[in-house]
Amino acid sequence: MSTTTSTAEPTRQEAPDQARPPSSPGWLRRAGHWWPGVLLLVLFIAPYSALQVPGLFDGPVGSPGTLQLLALCLVFGALATGYDLLVGRLGLLSFGHALYFAAGTYATNTIMLEAGLPFVASALLGLLVGAVLAALLGSVSLRVTGIGFSMVTLAFAQAGSILVQRDPGGITGGEEGRAAPAQQLPASLVGIQHTANLYWIALAYLVVTLVAVHWAVRSPTGRVWEGIKENERRVEVLGLRPYGFKLLAFVLAGTLAALGGIVYLLLTGGATPQTTTSDFTLSLLVMVVLGGSGSRWGPLIGGVLYTWADHRLGDLAGSGTVAGLPAVLRVPLSQPLFLLGTIFVVMVYVLPGGVVRLPGRLREARTSKRSLGQAG
Repeated sequence: MSTTTSTAEPTRQEAPDQARPPSSPGWLRRAGHWWPGVLLLVLFIAPYSALQVPGLFDGPVGSPGTLQLLALCLVFGALATGYDLLVGRLGLLSFGHALYFAAGTYATNTIMLEAGLPFVASALLGLLVGAVLAALLGSVSLRVTGIGFSMVTLAFAQAGSILVQRDPGGITGGEEGRAAPAQQLPASLVGIQHTANLYWIALAYLVVTLVAVHWAVRSPTGRVWEGIKENERRVEVLGLRPYGFKLLAFVLAGTLAALGGIVYLLLTGGATPQTTTSDFTLSLLVMVVLGGSGSRWGPLIGGVLYTWADHRLGDLAGSGTVAGLPAVLRVPLSQPLFLLGTIFVVMVYVLPGGVVRLPGRLREARTSKRSLGQAG
């Protein structure tokens, strides 16, 4: 009896060990926690780099042109992250998010031009305008749900776009927009020699957005948002009012968008009506879907990739290589939007969960291949 028992026990102990997959090394797990900080450090020191990345950028990483493009990528990555609060966290498909981005841009610029206030004071007032506008229009839009909500937000955005293009009182500049007054801006933010400062401001905006969104999603309110997305009626049964929680997310997303509009004003040196169109919001939706809606890093990745591709494909479309192609290829390839659309359709079919799901899919493929190999 004792011999049989002592022989069987090791057999039972060995079976789980054989089935247990090998654990990751400790340093690899620690690296998984620290990589955002390392990436942030790399981004911070980018203006000091003379590294050449052919194909990705035209010049060294620290050159003004490359820093300008990187700053725009960071701004739109952050903007997509804030927009995903509505789309990915609450399931609210807003077609008017561009309105709050434009509100930050136009309000700040108009206050500097008309009231003569310095940039910092104008930016604070512009941010306040964006937050109040999001609260007012969100309180109306959220009275309806589903496609009705989308249509109401689209109507508000279209009204804002028409108002800007009509140029009431000459304060918006109409279709031409209005340049930011250089004399009202800090000297450290004016001129190509100070592009690095603008880049760091864009990086700071990205950090603020990521921290705000991460904190909000991990908070008790964020858990209510998750419940609303899954089953709003169940949240009501628990005695909570979904309307107030949705309005809070709407205002937070709108305020972050207005802050992004202020940073965009610094990067581009003016306010233009292109930021008020519904096409602008559709671009944000494409960024979110491309990166992976509802994930922590997906919207950021999608925003960066989309913005980079938008600029680089524009250069490709106007290049001599495309100009020398036969008409049947030259005509479509000379349209950047055609190239972007084609890439987006391919990505949706190849990676339906977004770029952020790619590592998981690769792991699943390796696991399936290993299982088939063991079975064979």
